[in-house]
Amino acid sequence: MNRRVITTSDGSKTIQIEDWNEQYHSVHGAVQEAEHVFIKNGLSLFQNRGISILEIGFGTGLNALITLIRSKELNLKVHYAGVEAYPVSKDELDQLNYISCLNATDFKQEFRKMHTSPWERDVSISEDFTLHKRQQDFSEIKDISAFDLVYFDAFGARVQPELWTEIIFKKMFEAMKPNSILVTYSAKGSVRRAMQAVRFEVERLPGPPGKREMLRATRV
Repeated sequence: MNRRVITTSDGSKTIQIEDWNEQYHSVHGAVQEAEHVFIKNGLSLFQNRGISILEIGFGTGLNALITLIRSKELNLKVHYAGVEAYPVSKDELDQLNYISCLNATDFKQEFRKMHTSPWERDVSISEDFTLHKRQQDFSEIKDISAFDLVYFDAFGARVQPELWTEIIFKKMFEAMKPNSILVTYSAKGSVRRAMQAVRFEVERLPGPPGKREMLRATRV
């Protein structure tokens, strides 16, 4: 499929799949969306502890980068599993401007290491942040009670409805520990019902710029 790097409304870049008219992040602001959905309504609920995170759609590494930065403020020791079937290319990576947008020059080498490190193994990105990139389809996930927090950042249901079904959310439920949470930018009624059908407790929250709502699901 044809892909190109575009600039979103907050000045940060994302990758657009032209054949689908779909982006890796919101056109209203890639960084703003990541901060609001995954950090404010997900990561920030955890402080002063170890935490295991699963990201569905590692993509550009933006969520992982911001998690690395914010985890230091929250005093977290992070094990981060990023699942991605189609890794970004070096050319695409070179066009991303997250370091400048986040004023995160001190994390430039860590961000590069996230993308250049080998797949299918634990890699120490910093003293308190371990990354394990997994190149697999989401349907192949078989973890059991392994994660405290899930960033569900798959392509939208409009273009990949099979990723937003009870089958996938059952896998998420099983992969999560008791009292863990899942956050996603989506607020579709069908997505909420699929989550509830596999026993998640689901709440609607105010969405990031350009979206009225988002969802947060808790495995109790």
